[in-house]
Amino acid sequence: MAMGTYSHAGTGRAGSRAGGARTSDGRRRYVSGKTKTEAREALAKARADASGGVVFDAGRLTVAEYLERWLEDSLKPLVDAGKMAHSTYVRYAGIVKRHINPVLGRKKLRELCRAEVRALLEAARDERNEALYVVAVHTGLRQGELLGLKWSDVDLDGRRLSVRRALKVTEGGLDFGPPKNKASRRSVPLSKSAASALSAHRLRQNEERLRLGDLWEDYDLVFPNRVGRPLDHNNFYYREYKVLLKRAGLQEKGFTFHSLRHTFATALLMRGEHPKVVQSLLGHSSITQTMDTYSHLLEGVGAGAVDGLDEAFG
Repeated sequence: MAMGTYSHAGTGRAGSRAGGARTSDGRRRYVSGKTKTEAREALAKARADASGGVVFDAGRLTVAEYLERWLEDSLKPLVDAGKMAHSTYVRYAGIVKRHINPVLGRKKLRELCRAEVRALLEAARDERNEALYVVAVHTGLRQGELLGLKWSDVDLDGRRLSVRRALKVTEGGLDFGPPKNKASRRSVPLSKSAASALSAHRLRQNEERLRLGDLWEDYDLVFPNRVGRPLDHNNFYYREYKVLLKRAGLQEKGFTFHSLRHTFATALLMRGEHPKVVQSLLGHSSITQTMDTYSHLLEGVGAGAVDGLDEAFG
């Protein structure tokens, strides 16, 4: 049900006022509409309007609770207004219930705080692999996908990259293999921040190659070790990532590398992106068969989805 109280306006038409969000200075912000539906839509817009300073009670609000509000306050009004089919609403509600909430639902938005991500990125500034963290936050790629990324997979002019392989730990050591599942073979748009970080990273890497000369082993990797070979997962985690967490003051918060992927997904959901778009960008296969059948309709849709992340994490 919509939040707020309903009364008759002076004109005799139904009037509504809806509340439930506070501005960044702590004051409650109210919105109104002539009808219940208009009030719902106005409240949904106010909640999504980051530029207006509206913030959520992220200290207690979980991802599941946020998505419930999104379904009720953003999508339900579209159904009531005849702008969305009821079957579509039911499908999205099912996706949230069966696929998103089991993975992210219990996490509190505070646990995926943008301020913590900014602290991590600030700690990584000017580090050899600064771009690795920027790209992780802005694309949601898995660690193995990032470490298996080659420059031939990156189109900086078109601001896209292709996930074609992942670096894996096998009995025989490090080896490249296919991504986690069929859906993981995907094209991912790059935000301006991610593209800029990769451009600077390539320049730095070229200088590194020139300094090492014949000692450099060219695997065409975007994020290799210091001599160009595949970067060992354990060495990366213990020698670099944990050091970075300590520098950012996050060592006691359980902020794993995979948390960057969760943060990417949550940030998009909080900005009102459809779960199907998020599923496509993350390379998840656990969406309903009907949605997977029409996944080709999402070609290029994700490009606009990541643009707002420049402001969120920049």
